[in-house]
Amino acid sequence: MIMVIITVIKGIHDSYSIQKEHMARTYTHYSKAATLLLGKLIKLGRKQKKWTESELAERAGISRGTLQKIEKGDLKCEIGLAFEVASLVGVPLFEADLSSLTKDIDLIQTKIALLPHSIRKRNQEVDDDF
Repeated sequence: MIMVIITVIKGIHDSYSIQKEHMARTYTHYSKAATLLLGKLIKLGRKQKKWTESELAERAGISRGTLQKIEKGDLKCEIGLAFEVASLVGVPLFEADLSSLTKDIDLIQTKIALLPHSIRKRNQEVDDDF
């Protein structure tokens, strides 16, 4: 009886593991290319500043391995970490200065405020047969 239960549990676990592997996140080619570009720009900036991987990782408060993933364009790295590292090496992300970035944030927030708070799909068909 115990052997049967263990076999069933093992089968469920194996099935879950296989399902989990099939549920891997996929990314568009554009996302992959953009992340790779950002990683290469970060690596270029680091080398232009003559910083080692360890030096930049220490400045950013991350491990050297995480920095290597960012520089390789790993899409699973946190966006905040990638932005912080880019900022440290001087890679411009949106605007060159903080005041321009703040203005853009305010402008976008104003546009968002003009749109509906929630968006619902319309289920009714439009009767356009005149």
